[in-house]
Amino acid sequence: MKIEDFPRDIQPYLLPSHEGKMTYRCLGCNKQFGIERLLYVCPDCGQVLLLEDQTPQRLKDIPGRLWQQIFDYRRMLNIPALKGIYRYHEFIGPVIPLEAVVYLGEAHTPLVEANLSLQQKIGGRFFFKNDGQNPSASFKDRGMASAFSYINFMLQTGSLSNVLAICASTGDTSAAAALYASYLVPQVKSAVLLPHKKVTPQQLSQPLGSGAAVFEIPGVFDDCMKVVEALSEKYNVALLNSKNAWRILGQESYSYEIAQDLDYDLANIAVVVPIGNAGNITAVMSGFMKFYEAGIISTLPKIVGVQSEHANPVYRYYQQPDAAKRRFAPVTVKASVAQAAMIGNPVSMPRVIHLVERYNRQAGGERTFFVQVSEQEIMDWELAANRNGHIACTHGGECLAGLAAAMAQGILADQDVAVLDSTAHALKFSGFQEMYFARQFPAEYRISPKPELVNAPVHVRPENLDRVPAPGHPLEGKEFVRFVNAMAGEIARRLDLRTV
Repeated sequence: MKIEDFPRDIQPYLLPSHEGKMTYRCLGCNKQFGIERLLYVCPDCGQVLLLEDQTPQRLKDIPGRLWQQIFDYRRMLNIPALKGIYRYHEFIGPVIPLEAVVYLGEAHTPLVEANLSLQQKIGGRFFFKNDGQNPSASFKDRGMASAFSYINFMLQTGSLSNVLAICASTGDTSAAAALYASYLVPQVKSAVLLPHKKVTPQQLSQPLGSGAAVFEIPGVFDDCMKVVEALSEKYNVALLNSKNAWRILGQESYSYEIAQDLDYDLANIAVVVPIGNAGNITAVMSGFMKFYEAGIISTLPKIVGVQSEHANPVYRYYQQPDAAKRRFAPVTVKASVAQAAMIGNPVSMPRVIHLVERYNRQAGGERTFFVQVSEQEIMDWELAANRNGHIACTHGGECLAGLAAAMAQGILADQDVAVLDSTAHALKFSGFQEMYFARQFPAEYRISPKPELVNAPVHVRPENLDRVPAPGHPLEGKEFVRFVNAMAGEIARRLDLRTV
């Protein structure tokens, strides 16, 4: 639709301005810093930063119901810059002009309700939000759209030039960073650091295909992150991990989409997310609180963070019921099929602590919860989901296992409806499915494949056939008819089919 075709009272709001004012705020010393340069940690105390809108009243001056209409009408516009995360421009990037927005088809991924069979198996109603349907096949594109749109804005204004974008990754971050950086060549180049042999072949192929410089180093993600942090402190590079507050800002769109797709009614909604480096759960909480403060939603949903018992520092932190006695301690991770969550020292942990406290206070009671699951449960639930019409990755399996744990622990009530984050496409982690089906999981994963979930191709070659077709050597006439009938008969026998 064209703007002139919309109701007259909505038309002035459809195209957002970029007259907002934002600053970085340190979660340690509480100091504020301008956004004229890229900052990742506080220059004074080294703590992580949050981006804050310095004119929040302008959001509250528009009634919540009108905001709902603005977003719903924007959904019908054919303006690329407003098709992605910047449909919610005023809440994500109010300083970024639309001509600087980098849009590659990210965001607005579908909510897919589980079928009756799977809901009965889990014991409640739930949806998967398929973030694997983003352009690089993971949720990381949300944050990259934000980070690179701001980089593009700084390039256009002359504040930056010849940017090297760099990140540490377990796979998805590198794929997204390399993809978005490649859109801005030659002004932007990219480099990624990966833990050697800890990234699936599918994920490794993505940054290579996008032209990034790829470095595999010994250790795990936490080791890669330390090297990248050292590079960002000593050299002029753009850090693209979740230490980058612009990344967190873009990932808030996940919350906004859930609210919009559920008609802004979040009563009895629970959002289940894997924790990993803790950037996503940070963004989810922040996004819902912004909508709540603006009156767009009237209820803050429950948030359930999930970790594997092989990488569970956040879960351990919140196991202490007395907040005054909580002490965060990094853990040494073990092998996990949820590779992106295999992080023992999440860089966004200070943000989690800060936002969990704020979230519960605004909600008027405990609305954030943390559960841990086994590697066995992650794989079993992922396969169960995908046998029931989904394309869940291992992290989607982690969420489904977390939902089962939350229900068993009484965290969710019978009337609660869950939204689960399937952070990436199942094909990125197909190697784990292959190991499961082949019963070849290394012992450190502690996974024993269940026979009822194992599947494998069956080679069919009836013994009574002398000749079969081959590439370049087709069968013809009666020989081909005999082949077709013999194969059909053998397959029907194996499937126990009855004749018509």
